Amino acid sequence: MLVRASPAIIPLFDMPVPAGFPSPAADFTEQAIDLSELLIRNKPATFLMRASGESMIEAGILDGALLVIDRSEQPRDNDIVVATLNGEHVVKHLRRRGRRAWLEAANPAYPEIPIGDDADFKIFGVVMHIINSRR
Repeated sequence: MLVRASPAIIPLFDMPVPAGFPSPAADFTEQAIDLSELLIRNKPATFLMRASGESMIEAGILDGALLVIDRSEQPRDNDIVVATLNGEHVVKHLRRRGRRAWLEAANPAYPEIPIGDDADFKIFGVVMHIINSRR
């Protein structure tokens, strides 16, 4: 079922959050940000899907992550895409070299998946954002 929700307006504290050493000058202002404006370029072509598994863990896609997918984006080499290959949905890096194309995981435990000329292959969309839950 496709449901279009109202925008999610969330307060934004406009200050960088150091991932290293904290800054002694922590001045900030509170603003508001609309997550749909931040995450969505083309609303009619954008969908969320939930990732499953660990094949894309080194790309920051954890098991259960929400993927913001834009179906109107033209996929490029090394983009993360959601595709159907022989009837199964997968999320992988799309790789292209000349006429050769394959899907590549972001986990060395998973082999690359060649896309043969006879494969039933379609790209559903390009992953634009990854939302992981920490709890």
